[in-house]
Amino acid sequence: MDTGADVIQNIAVRGASERSSEADLIRAAQRGDEGAFEQLVRSYDHNVLRMAFNLLHSEEDARDIYQEVFLRVYKNLSKFRFECSFNTWLYRIVANLCLDQLRKRKVRREEASIVETGAGQVDRLEFVPEQRAEVDPQRQLLSSEVNARVQEVLSQLTPRERVVFELRHYQGMRLRAIGESLGVTEEAAKNCLFRATQKMRTALGDFQ
Repeated sequence: MDTGADVIQNIAVRGASERSSEADLIRAAQRGDEGAFEQLVRSYDHNVLRMAFNLLHSEEDARDIYQEVFLRVYKNLSKFRFECSFNTWLYRIVANLCLDQLRKRKVRREEASIVETGAGQVDRLEFVPEQRAEVDPQRQLLSSEVNARVQEVLSQLTPRERVVFELRHYQGMRLRAIGESLGVTEEAAKNCLFRATQKMRTALGDFQ
C-alpha cells in the first residue's frame, strides 16, 4: 500500500510528465502528433479569437479568421524553425489576415460594437468573454463610456495602426516582436504605435 509520501510523489511525477514545454509540443505536432497540436490550439485559441474580434468587431469575421489562422498553422507548422517565438509567428498570421480583412472592408461601413436588438442594446464584445473584476455601477458606466470612445477611435485608425495598438496594449507584445509580426522594423512599429496612441489620447481627453 502506498504511503502518503508515495502518493504525493506519484502525483508530482505524473504532473511533470503532463506539463510539456511549448517547444516540446511544437516538435511533437511537427511529427504529426494531433494531441500535441490540439494542446497548442487550446493554449492560444482564446487570444486569437479575442484579437481578431477586437480588430474586426464582427463575431462572424473573427471566427472565420480564427479558423483560417489555425488551418494555416496546421499546414505550415512544419516550416516553423524556432527563429522567433511561436506566439510571434502565430500573431503574424493573425495580424496579416486581419489587415487583409480591414483593407477589404475599408470601402464599406464598419460594424459598431454596440448593436440594437429587440431586447435592447447588446455589446458584441460579450461574445468573447474576459475575466474582469466587479465594479460599482458608476464606475461601470464610466467604463462603458470609455470603451465606446475607444472603439470609435479604433475604427478611425488605419488598419496597421489598429493592429499595432492591439498587439501592444491588448496582447502585451514588445515593439520588436510586433515589428517581426508585421514584417517591419522595430522603429516603424514604434512610430505607428505613437501615432495611434496620440489619436487615442486626444479622443480620451475628457476622461483623463
